[in-house]
Amino acid sequence: MRRQSTTVSACGCRRCATDCDGAVGGAAVQGRSCPGVNMSLSILFRALQCSVAAAATMVSIAVHADSEPRVPYVPTPQAVVDRMLEAAQVKSGDYLIDLGSGDGRIVVTAAKRFGIRGFGVDINPERIREANANARKAGVAGQVSFSQADLFTTDLSDATVITMYLLPRVNVELRPRLLALRPGTRIVSHDFDMGDWRPDRQWQVKADDKYFGTGGNSDVYLWTVPAPVAGQWQVEMTVAGKPRRYALTLDQKYQQIDGSVSAGGQPERLSAAMLSGASWTLTFTLPVNGVPVRHVLKGRVNGEEATGTAELSGGRLAGLVEWSARRNAAGTSGAASPASAGGR
Repeated sequence: MRRQSTTVSACGCRRCATDCDGAVGGAAVQGRSCPGVNMSLSILFRALQCSVAAAATMVSIAVHADSEPRVPYVPTPQAVVDRMLEAAQVKSGDYLIDLGSGDGRIVVTAAKRFGIRGFGVDINPERIREANANARKAGVAGQVSFSQADLFTTDLSDATVITMYLLPRVNVELRPRLLALRPGTRIVSHDFDMGDWRPDRQWQVKADDKYFGTGGNSDVYLWTVPAPVAGQWQVEMTVAGKPRRYALTLDQKYQQIDGSVSAGGQPERLSAAMLSGASWTLTFTLPVNGVPVRHVLKGRVNGEEATGTAELSGGRLAGLVEWSARRNAAGTSGAASPASAGGR
């Protein structure tokens, strides 16, 4: 659910702008997609959005330690709540944090359906009271809690799932904090993306009760926090009965990785590279005893080390061997995307 922003833009109408993230007529929308709704209602609603948003730009929003910028409260339709939880593959043992939790429906639904613990943060004390009442009514008050707090300073480190319905600019401002979470943490956003951090998957959900009952489509975005793997690695494995060392260099932008590898000779580009959370799959071909051998390395990263198995094929080699890797200190990076700190 969407609640907070640092600015209010001139117009939030989906037809009026291509880079608009304003608070509009009680709903914050962006100029990328237009819901398929009844045309006359849609035109009237958008006209109201534009007039209200334009008037809102005349209001100066001050940021103080005890007073944060707000955006209007807009509840997430229940069908979208259900799809968000499915997208995150919520399961027993998860801990969900909802940023801008409103009436608590995402946290309460997750606790009731999956038996997990959850936490919601919102700036509006009325919404906190409502969320706590809904938790008691659903019988999950012992599993969840809600706090009136700043989502930018809320501790997110224990979360395995983050849900949010904010505004594009707020998403981008939160992005560094989200990328710093434990690799493998799932993040699901309703309607708004994360700038140039592309989602792993995206769905569209029909929501009849969206936009005050006019109906429309909602976008659901999923990201998995990637491990920071950029740098130079030394990979060791036993090939054809002999220890063999590889020099691996990885470049990274969010979950997208690429690089090169060598084993005492000319470096070769990776033919394929995939990163999901802390798991990677790297594919390359290098000669072994003068014969090209295809290597498929699968494994997990744990800080400055990684381990896994390699599938070898080519010449007389075929089978699985174990490998281990360590990142060189000079190539260490603490960020998942050090080359992409910019915005949209």
